[in-house]
Amino acid sequence: MNARTTSNTPGGRIRPRTALRRTATALAASAAAVSLASCGVVDVGDSAEASPTKGDDITVGVLFPDKETKRYEEFDYPNIKKKIAELTDNKGVTKYANAEKDPETQNSQLEQMVEDKVDIIIVDAVDAKAIKSAVQTADDAGIPVIAYDRLAQGPIDGYVSFDNELVGQVQGRSLVEDLGDSAANKIVMMNGSPTDPNAAMFKDGALSELQDKVTISETYDTKDWDPVVAKANMEKAVEKLGLDNIDAVYAANDGIAGAVIDVLKTAGVTKVPPVTGQDADLDAVQRILSGDQYMTVYKSFPTQAAAAAEMAVAKVQGRSIEFDALAKDSVDSPTTKNIPAQLVPPVALTKSNIKETVVADGIYTVKQICTSAFKADCDAAKLN
Repeated sequence: MNARTTSNTPGGRIRPRTALRRTATALAASAAAVSLASCGVVDVGDSAEASPTKGDDITVGVLFPDKETKRYEEFDYPNIKKKIAELTDNKGVTKYANAEKDPETQNSQLEQMVEDKVDIIIVDAVDAKAIKSAVQTADDAGIPVIAYDRLAQGPIDGYVSFDNELVGQVQGRSLVEDLGDSAANKIVMMNGSPTDPNAAMFKDGALSELQDKVTISETYDTKDWDPVVAKANMEKAVEKLGLDNIDAVYAANDGIAGAVIDVLKTAGVTKVPPVTGQDADLDAVQRILSGDQYMTVYKSFPTQAAAAAEMAVAKVQGRSIEFDALAKDSVDSPTTKNIPAQLVPPVALTKSNIKETVVADGIYTVKQICTSAFKADCDAAKLN
């Protein structure tokens, strides 16, 4: 479709400021980079608005939800830190904390950053609803909060993420393209965490492609995105349905995909049916090469990190982040309307475009991907 469809989800509602084309084809992730061009200085007032006189000596707090999702500490945080240093002539300071999946820990970490008087906070919430009070504490102290990846509740000042419904559409469409449009194809849906508003958007997007085109035999949520939970759920599905009645698995991310594939192999499949994923973890890319995983959704972490860093610095320095390259869209959460947002397009990663995506973006080198165990697969895919 040519324009964004407004949709109600537990994570909120997205509204267009510019048309975003939805497409499941691979995009050049590096071309999605955002720019600070055209940002004008505005009179931003009091409270949680940044001071227009603040210079490069800023302190940015960064809070991430877990360490099991490898991208956060391997790519997102290092790229945010690097970009903030670049934007502030190496005068900006970045403070970091990881909640390791505990909402109370993350609330305490955010409140500690308020006490430490950071200038702005970038947070990827463990639990979008549970963090609401801590976000309010920051707002009361005049410290803006930018939601990263997941749309947190409370008075959020900006949002940087991916087009999450499109992520689900890319996953669902990939399965239909591989299986064919037929109700005879039976799939299992392994969704993400019910406390993550993005998971609902992934699911909605996937269902928009899967409904009436396949038969969804079983559906499960994965508490805390935990692969152990996914493994237990997939074992239930295999026991209930039998291997011969599972033609594909919608797995919301690569951690879930890995657990699903392990269960299927342990159960004795001769060939793993198509399994989706998300995040382009290194082991997922290798599974795609070997044929165990069908696809993953690559989200350009450098692009997202750069967008968050640019938005944070602009906000602290008193420049507008609305109606320009930093926030071309807006989103509504259950508690806050018209939050300026930057939504980065996702990429469908398959065996055919590994070199053009994660290798081209410097996420992994060919050497990292093509270890001795995958040499034959890399040679077959001409990844050398």
